Amino acid sequence: MKPPALSEAYPVEPICFRVPGVPVPKGRARITTRGGKVRSFTPPKTVAFEGLVALAAKQAMAGNEPLSGPVSLSLFVELPIPQSWPLKKKRAALSGERQPCGRPDLDNFCKAIADGGNGILWNDDAQITLLSATKRYAEVPGVCVEVEAL
Repeated sequence: MKPPALSEAYPVEPICFRVPGVPVPKGRARITTRGGKVRSFTPPKTVAFEGLVALAAKQAMAGNEPLSGPVSLSLFVELPIPQSWPLKKKRAALSGERQPCGRPDLDNFCKAIADGGNGILWNDDAQITLLSATKRYAEVPGVCVEVEAL
């Protein structure tokens, strides 16, 4: 009997990185008409954030090819605590007693990260077959990303 291939015997380590700054959810495409032609575009804040995701992903991939086949994506979206909150509320947010259950929606952050990783982490975000995401408050905002081949 032939021994298993190296990748079967020893699973590839997960790819982990952090996207710094305040997370930006995927914005809806905007539609305009100019000269009688309809055009759609992605909001500039979304484009900038997806570029930041792509940059962090490229650094994490260190020149490796995008993953092929199914992948798992785990996200920890860390939002800033509002400055106007009293100290008691801020402490509750940092301890996890208070959760960010308002807008923006968690799934929109997932879409922005998934689109930002296209062609870098994976060939297409349709490869994501397992998704885990958490939205929480943190002193330093950002998104912790973990990608693993399945």
